[in-house]
Amino acid sequence: MSTSSASPAQAPGVEPLGRAAWFATISGLCASLVSIGFARFAYTPLIPPLIEAHWFSASDTVSLGAANYAGYFIGALVGRPMAAALSNRWSLRLLMLIASAAFFACAYPLSVSWFFVWRFLSGVSGGAIMVLVATTILPHIPIARRGFVSGMIFLGLGLGVAASGTIIPGLLQFGLWETWIGLGVFSLVLTAVSWFGWPVHNPPPHPITASAALGETKAQKTALRVLYAQYSVNAFGLVPVMILLADYVARGLGRGAHVGAFYWILYGVAAIGGPLLAGRVADVIGFRQAYRIALLIQAVATAALAVTGNPIVIGLSTVVLGLLTPGIVPVALGRINEILPRRYDAQRAAWSWATSGFALCQALAGYGYAFLFSHSGENYALIFMCGAGALIVALLLDFLVRKES
Repeated sequence: MSTSSASPAQAPGVEPLGRAAWFATISGLCASLVSIGFARFAYTPLIPPLIEAHWFSASDTVSLGAANYAGYFIGALVGRPMAAALSNRWSLRLLMLIASAAFFACAYPLSVSWFFVWRFLSGVSGGAIMVLVATTILPHIPIARRGFVSGMIFLGLGLGVAASGTIIPGLLQFGLWETWIGLGVFSLVLTAVSWFGWPVHNPPPHPITASAALGETKAQKTALRVLYAQYSVNAFGLVPVMILLADYVARGLGRGAHVGAFYWILYGVAAIGGPLLAGRVADVIGFRQAYRIALLIQAVATAALAVTGNPIVIGLSTVVLGLLTPGIVPVALGRINEILPRRYDAQRAAWSWATSGFALCQALAGYGYAFLFSHSGENYALIFMCGAGALIVALLLDFLVRKES
């Protein structure tokens, strides 16, 4: 993509983003907001109204939420083949249309099967977009700006978390049907905004060299395998806070639903800045070092929830975990790009594997923690310590890698 001349305030040596690069970045943000930010996180505050309105039973409503996770896993696997058949640009357009259509379809609770299919398809869209969106855009971005652009792309995740605690409750005042239709209309608008922003051509192939022809080196393969394991285990660390934070404050600490909702909103507001902050830090100190620091901070913040009920400590932990829940995504992607510099096809394949592993472990963690929670007498501290332990394991795994090439 072309770039414009640097402005006087532009830092020397940092290549600026041109108009096309900015347009692509905004398109990426729209895609992540529609297919993951709304399609996944907006469902959480809709669960109680769905049950209260007798659209579905409580067990069916929870299962319908899990349908999105199942679809996400499938989408992470089919994203690359789909792009190979249709091109990245048309695949992303189609996936956003599918996610938008799912919102309109969910406004009509014709049956559990009908709802399941559309929740599943919205998950497929999210998984495929997660695999394709950044790897479509970043090869056209100057290397020094990729952390920032990656953060902007995944800002949609943070906006979705924030919307789940703020905008969605406001829409629910008009009714469930109106909420689903509103999400569909907004998603269509974002799809239209992004329509012409996607790069026309797929990422340029990397020139074949002797080392490239032989594939990854042994060190690179080891680094990738460790990263897959880290990113998957990271899911086990994030899920406890995602599913229990508000309930822990409301019931576990006895502070009521309103206070629990406040902490969830705080978590969501922090999530807005997570991708940008994490991407910027990674641009400065490197993605590997940023990932290590992020894992350590997450572990400390999660463990703090297990050992204290102090509102200030809980607030700080909530902000940290809100920042890093979506913030870890651009850091992990950047780490893959560090391991496989300029090998765009290999980067996309590696990111697909990493996303698939994360999606699978996220689903397993959700069901596993739910089982442990119910069979431990609702022991919140145990769940949070399990999450902190998983994050420490993910951090220690990184020290198995010395050099990528």
